[in-house]
Amino acid sequence: MHVVIMGCGRVGSTLAHSLESRGHSVAVIDQDADAFRRLGPDFAGITVTGAGFDGEVLRQAGIERADAFAAVSSGDNSNIISARLARETFGVSRVAARIYDQRRAQVYERLGIPTVATVRWTADRMLRHLVPEGNVEIFRDPTSTVSIVEVPVHKDWIGRSVRALEEASGARVAYLIRFGIGTLPTASSVVQEGDQVFMLVSDDIVATVTSVAATPPEGGH
Repeated sequence: MHVVIMGCGRVGSTLAHSLESRGHSVAVIDQDADAFRRLGPDFAGITVTGAGFDGEVLRQAGIERADAFAAVSSGDNSNIISARLARETFGVSRVAARIYDQRRAQVYERLGIPTVATVRWTADRMLRHLVPEGNVEIFRDPTSTVSIVEVPVHKDWIGRSVRALEEASGARVAYLIRFGIGTLPTASSVVQEGDQVFMLVSDDIVATVTSVAATPPEGGH
């Protein structure tokens, strides 16, 4: 893949190295030429000084052959304008933008541009580490209807099937973390000791789902 990144701050430079280490070609755009020093001497990609919402700058970065575009500068407006330009003018199929304002991020998600709302995302991740009890939300869809929450499960569910938990709670198990690795449940999956269970819920059922998971299944263990 050829990936164009707008913004050579800490996120952009780290992303560039991660992509390059995976064998992809990378071009990085930044208005400050000094920012490219973050890439180090081993960076083999393209660097272009200029604004990421300037069509000519994007062309110099290879946007016309790009498979993906990431807008990770420090400005919300610059990120969203360049992301829309990459998608709508140059037809790049995979586009993502970093947005600091959570409310605006939701609007852009509805326009079909995936966003990472930095402050909200970081706060949610910190919350997971600081307050592990209860059902901690780790994802919410752009329409704010469906979320994924970590649900504490009563010990008597150990050895029971994931399907039984789904039927009792009325919600789907999105995935399990088992031995530190994410696992997609199958028809034969059972809840094991130490599993972290993450369920897909809507706001109107989250309390019920949490309550069902936290109590022993009907009929005992």
